[in-house]
Amino acid sequence: MVIASELGVGTVIRIEGEIYRVLEVESKAGAAKMGGVVKTKLINVRSGRLWEPHFRPQEKLEELELECRLMEFLYAEGGMCIFMRPDTYEQVGVSSTIVGPGEKFLQPGMELPVEFFEGEPIRIVFPDVAEARVATTAPPSHSHQDSAWKQATLENGLAILVPLFIAPGEVVRVEVRTGRYIERAHTDRKRIA
Repeated sequence: MVIASELGVGTVIRIEGEIYRVLEVESKAGAAKMGGVVKTKLINVRSGRLWEPHFRPQEKLEELELECRLMEFLYAEGGMCIFMRPDTYEQVGVSSTIVGPGEKFLQPGMELPVEFFEGEPIRIVFPDVAEARVATTAPPSHSHQDSAWKQATLENGLAILVPLFIAPGEVVRVEVRTGRYIERAHTDRKRIA
């Protein structure tokens, strides 16, 4: 059990049989006879629905213990992403709803931590930033405007906005959760003397 005032981002709790992950938490102190309140933003790990309940600071909630396993992504098919345990070769299907926006960045052979509760996968832990190659975009232009952007489509099909100097074929770094361009990927080339 955990009391509401001790909730943290990423904590997994069960309320009325449903499993939620805490996305945001904010404690507000009470004044006089008014008690404080803990405002939260939760996501249902199975359905992906958001919920913003408020709790009393001393309210007890059921915190869940998760098992984390490193798994290899194999392929996606029919709304499911198939992962395999490298040690046992056991395959597990994870719903695209649970995988979320990071699904576009999955590549066969990629190993990622998968969180399980009672044998059921409830979250794929993606890195914050992923690299992807630009498939199509307008030709690069070296304008003096720093704030100008253009449309680009990545090889994974994701459409994003990139700066004017990005050319087709370049690799860019993208924030996985939002799909926002961060920077051009730097390929370290070592010179052989």
